[in-house]
Amino acid sequence: MLDAVLLGVLVAAIAIGFGLGYRQALRRDDKASPTSSPTLSRNYFVGLNYLLNEQPDEAINTFIHALDVNSDTVDTHIALGKLFRTRGEADKAVNIHQNLLARPALTAQQNEQVQLELARDFMALGVHDRAQRLLRQVDEHSQHDDHRLTATRLLVDLFEREKDWQSALDVMQPLLAQQPGMQRPAAHWQCELAEQDIVQASRPLAKRRLKKALQLDPLCVRANLLLAELALDNGRYPEAIARLGQIAEQEKAYIPAMLPALRHAYWRADDEASFERHLLTLLETAPYTSVIISLGELTHQRDGVDTAIALTGERLSVSPSLGGLDYLIDLYIESQRLRGLESPDTRLFLLKHHTRALLENRPRYRCQRCGLSGDTLSWQCPRCRHWGSVKPITGVEGE
Repeated sequence: MLDAVLLGVLVAAIAIGFGLGYRQALRRDDKASPTSSPTLSRNYFVGLNYLLNEQPDEAINTFIHALDVNSDTVDTHIALGKLFRTRGEADKAVNIHQNLLARPALTAQQNEQVQLELARDFMALGVHDRAQRLLRQVDEHSQHDDHRLTATRLLVDLFEREKDWQSALDVMQPLLAQQPGMQRPAAHWQCELAEQDIVQASRPLAKRRLKKALQLDPLCVRANLLLAELALDNGRYPEAIARLGQIAEQEKAYIPAMLPALRHAYWRADDEASFERHLLTLLETAPYTSVIISLGELTHQRDGVDTAIALTGERLSVSPSLGGLDYLIDLYIESQRLRGLESPDTRLFLLKHHTRALLENRPRYRCQRCGLSGDTLSWQCPRCRHWGSVKPITGVEGE
């Protein structure tokens, strides 16, 4: 239905452009060919006939071949190419835009506009090398700031798709001061390069990149997580704990993602008391299920299951959650077994079955921009491709 509406609007636009071109022809001097009018009129009615017979593609093709390329009709050709590309027919869009570039009637600004559209067509087709050549030409030679900025953004998008993070940085670096919205993506590009350096055992270089990432975006949680991992690997546990502690100040929604590393750091440092104090501090501002369970596990190991039940139940009464209830049921089952009951209350197992089934059907992460949910933490959303928008799901059904 939407395609039909778009095609109808576009055909109307083409018809209007056709009429403008026809009227322009009538205004010409004696240079105009006296035989052009019947040809134009015939093509126009052939196109209308296709349209009335519900053959919009044929109607569009007839109109576009009859429509001269001039200052009045360039936008109509470009709009047609865009429509074909959005419909998944980028090859047709390429033909239209290449046909435009072959016409000498285009101004320099129109030529650049068509080159940008053609680059988008090639990107949609996966022909990245040709798209890159067009974009670099506009980026290096355009006299229009808007066109240069568009070319830069498209180049960055292309390099991201190819995972060429260094090229993306090189292209965007001169504009970061004027484009603050690109500082977060640039910080993640540094993190991507740092992860490659870690794999290649270039840890000092990785650390420098991660510090640059924090300079670009002081709220880059990913950089602190990676720096904490490097510190853990090198046995610098206080440094790792400090890095992880900064995450609660950067973006508390990522606390569940950093808790395993925090637990490991305190365990390696053999400082259980400080870990408990840290968890209690986190609970004051972020009473998340994962924090409550971590505190319950710590209490369970030190003071026994009944104390853990009391503490966990008290915390969940303030911040109830399905995951917390599931953990509490486990504690109750263990408590009954420790009391010598060979067969704990079957109702507990029934509740456990239901909570586990509900938890297995719940995603763990969600993009805050497009709503895409999943079970793994992606630093760039696979759907909207925004950086740093995927976060752990918290609340009653979260974690």
